[in-house]
Amino acid sequence: MKFLDLAKVYVRSGAGGNGCVSFLREKHKEYGGPDGGDGGRGGDVVIQSVEGLNTLIDFRYQQHFFAGNGEPGKGNQRTGHDGADIVLRVPVGTEILDEDQETVIADITEVDQRIVLAKGGNGGFGNLHFKSATNQAPRRANPGQEVINRTIWLRLKLIADAGLLGLPNAGKSTFLAASSNARPKIAGYPFTTLHPNLGVVGVDNAEFVMADIPGLIEGAHEGRGIGDRFLGHVERCSVLLHLIDGTAEDVVQDYTTIINELEAYGGELAHKPRVTALNKIDALEPEEREEKRAALEEAVGGKVLMMSGVSKEGLTPVLRAVRGQIEDDRIRLKSSKEEPQTWRP
Repeated sequence: MKFLDLAKVYVRSGAGGNGCVSFLREKHKEYGGPDGGDGGRGGDVVIQSVEGLNTLIDFRYQQHFFAGNGEPGKGNQRTGHDGADIVLRVPVGTEILDEDQETVIADITEVDQRIVLAKGGNGGFGNLHFKSATNQAPRRANPGQEVINRTIWLRLKLIADAGLLGLPNAGKSTFLAASSNARPKIAGYPFTTLHPNLGVVGVDNAEFVMADIPGLIEGAHEGRGIGDRFLGHVERCSVLLHLIDGTAEDVVQDYTTIINELEAYGGELAHKPRVTALNKIDALEPEEREEKRAALEEAVGGKVLMMSGVSKEGLTPVLRAVRGQIEDDRIRLKSSKEEPQTWRP
């Protein structure tokens, strides 16, 4: 299945049915009263999150979604049928944005969450509704409410516990393949990864979900390369795993490039907990390993782990460090939800 994380759709709710002007016509009833029924209600446009989806590819082939109109009222006090709702099924993690692509209408984070994007119009009253003591034969009825047209954007942000960051060809896909059940494309050239990959990683009888996004390059926050398009997929992560190519000439510069892009991207991404690892150490001599790690630790201001996605050397300590950050984040979220709310007048 192809991957698509941004889609523009046009939705229209159903119009309400018109009320009916009708009078009772039966034998031996010369002056039958009004019996016009109300119009049916128009259908809603609803978005619902479902399991088993991780792409918006369905919205590439269909962008227009129209709910059904309500039927007009009928004689003999019959109300018209309501219009059918239309449901747009999206993956969990989908953001609904207004036409300006900035205003967030809703953020879908749970399965079976339903959001009404455009409410159907109410049906008009038939002339029976307007009967009164002073107006025994009203000849008026209300029209149904008009449709609501909206243009919205759907943006998918994959929900993962950890996210992989690094320059192109830093070994992120190799790491994901070595530590999970994911099978991303792996090759010895930059930008092998063209769309995000998810993998379930296991360590010490515990599992978590990790996301691999295309590599970032300098100027990514301004649109250079393709990695900036996918930074949103790691915004929801508890921790970021920053992989640095140990075979690079200047590992400190590679580290600084990614950090600068995160800060320029804005939001909370730059302040998320990070685990930094020097990758591809199987291609380095022991002295070179220590030299590059020491330089990185000085730049990071903390511990730098060493690993190899190919030989799997140092893989388990890296996974344990990532898992520890995930557990800390879960504890923090749980405690924040359990804190008593202070009432203020």
